[in-house]
Amino acid sequence: MSNETIDPRLQIRPNPDGSFTMSNETIDPYHRLQIQPNPDGTFTRLNGLAIPHTAPSSDPSLPIPVLTKDITINPHNHTWLRLFLPRTLLSSSNPNKLPLILFFHGSGFVLLSAASSVFHDFCVQIADSAQAIVASVEYRLAPEHRLPAAYDDGAEALRWIGNCEDEWLNQYADYSKCYLMGNSAGATIAYQTGLRAVEEVNDLDRVKIQGLILRQPFFGGVQRTESELRLENNPLIPLSVTDSMWELALPTGADRDHEYCSVRAGNGVEKFEKMRELGWRVLVSGNNGDPLVDRDKELVQLMEEKGVKVVKDFQEEGCHGVELFDPLKANQFIDLVKQFINPICV
Repeated sequence: MSNETIDPRLQIRPNPDGSFTMSNETIDPYHRLQIQPNPDGTFTRLNGLAIPHTAPSSDPSLPIPVLTKDITINPHNHTWLRLFLPRTLLSSSNPNKLPLILFFHGSGFVLLSAASSVFHDFCVQIADSAQAIVASVEYRLAPEHRLPAAYDDGAEALRWIGNCEDEWLNQYADYSKCYLMGNSAGATIAYQTGLRAVEEVNDLDRVKIQGLILRQPFFGGVQRTESELRLENNPLIPLSVTDSMWELALPTGADRDHEYCSVRAGNGVEKFEKMRELGWRVLVSGNNGDPLVDRDKELVQLMEEKGVKVVKDFQEEGCHGVELFDPLKANQFIDLVKQFINPICV
């Protein structure tokens, strides 16, 4: 991962000391997202974001630590997943099966792809360092497909993977150790997929979910939090941009107190007791330099009140998406993921 650019969506560079220069300049969120609203209420995607993509490679003769390939989930919705297989499995005549991580990429529900290099590289690191099979889901984006489309795609991917007859999954994945993981909006999709899954555990075939891994989950609400106000002009994800992302992603006319956005809305909190009964563990990771951090802490509080076993990782330093451009932060987080999916029995 390169540290030349803080975020491939926004092309923002950090200061030499890793900090940001806060600015009060007026931000055009649609220009930042390269999405143009039209008079008739539709939207046009512009071509100003040159986002690098990485093609999959399943050739074992190449000097790469992780093999990858794409598999179609739903051709009608153009959804698919990218599988990441540690090549060390190929060198053993009787390899141990590895935990299975269903991963959802971030970018506010409106940008990027499972094939975007920044997320491809991150999943390579997870598969290689944490020794896991990673299945990164390509879900539908807003505003062309507003929520709950991405949440529907997450639930479909989870059901689909339990019936998939792919050779890599059947031979190397331990379906009894499945985790739902994501960063930013992807963490919100993992969370929503988990909420649905607690009602469908008997219909997931061989898949047994052990927990959620939520890295800086993207939640919102009409009432501002302290961290949102403190970091209102954060150059990476200022409030004007996150508000616009929710405007583009939520059902037309819905505000940020909608159940697809707010942790407290809907019946999600009621399902935490079921998570506890199922024995799920939840890793929630955040940073104090992220405007979303207070909402992530609120999620932890609500889960702990319902008895869910939560592993908290809140660091004073660091911004939104820091693990995608800072190798040290990436290694620290992935080490935490490795410990989480391979708990030491005592």
